[in-house]
Amino acid sequence: MGGLPLLLLFGPTGVGKTELILRLFPGKGEVISADSMQVYRGLDIGTAKPSPEVRSLVPHHLIDILDPRQQYTAGEFVHRAEELIPQIELRGRIVVISGGTAYYFRNFLYGLPETPVANLEVRKRLLDRLEAEGLSSLYEELNRLDPVAGERISARDTYRILRALEVFYSTGRPLSSFPVPKNPRLNRTYRLIGLMRDREELYRRIDARVVEMFRQGLPEEVARLLACGYGEEDPGMRGIGYREFFQWGRLGCLTLSQVKEQIQIDSRRYAKRQITFFKSLSGVQWMHPDSIRSLADLGIYL
Repeated sequence: MGGLPLLLLFGPTGVGKTELILRLFPGKGEVISADSMQVYRGLDIGTAKPSPEVRSLVPHHLIDILDPRQQYTAGEFVHRAEELIPQIELRGRIVVISGGTAYYFRNFLYGLPETPVANLEVRKRLLDRLEAEGLSSLYEELNRLDPVAGERISARDTYRILRALEVFYSTGRPLSSFPVPKNPRLNRTYRLIGLMRDREELYRRIDARVVEMFRQGLPEEVARLLACGYGEEDPGMRGIGYREFFQWGRLGCLTLSQVKEQIQIDSRRYAKRQITFFKSLSGVQWMHPDSIRSLADLGIYL
């Protein structure tokens, strides 16, 4: 098993990553999850977390490691992944980094941007403003000060909006002006495999998966999280599949069916953004999941 390539397996939400892993890697590989939401304990259905049965067949790492109130950064992902890789290889297993959080893959491959360390004084002022003015006001400000970063960052992403403003007010420079590494930093053999389906097929799968989430009890899962004291401001509750329920609560006139439909819409939009981002990476071999029959199809030979 020595000298096996590192496998980076990614694709948009709903494309079929977990099914492929379950088909190819029992007894052969271990997964390092590159998913910014599956790290949170208690967020199971809405994040499409691999079931305990799947995880018993193929061990998964970086799942259920944080409380929903904790922030999880790309830097932390890279650090944890780098620690796990040699441990997995010592067990004679294939390392599979798999998920859909695109910038985790970019930062793992190329390294982290050369941005300054946190400025706690500036961050405190921004948090006070967030409470007083609201997120939309700060997002509008970011778009004035750094329209490039504003284009890249979701209007709902509190952490990244605050971080971009923190960098600007700490340095006088927009976040987008800091250099991003462009050359792969990995000194080893690796495979970049992107999973792709026809867009219509992918959207059908996404819609069906959301329906299945509701059947499995997504509204009840959200209710349990709220009963535990988690709220809209917590990082774990800002993901697709959870934030839509807060809109339901605010408006008071939406039905659960409309919440379901909004989750489907948001998921399809997210998939489109993922595809755009992943296609910006070089050296990717794009494959339909159903065409992959063996490890050899991925360039891995035991």
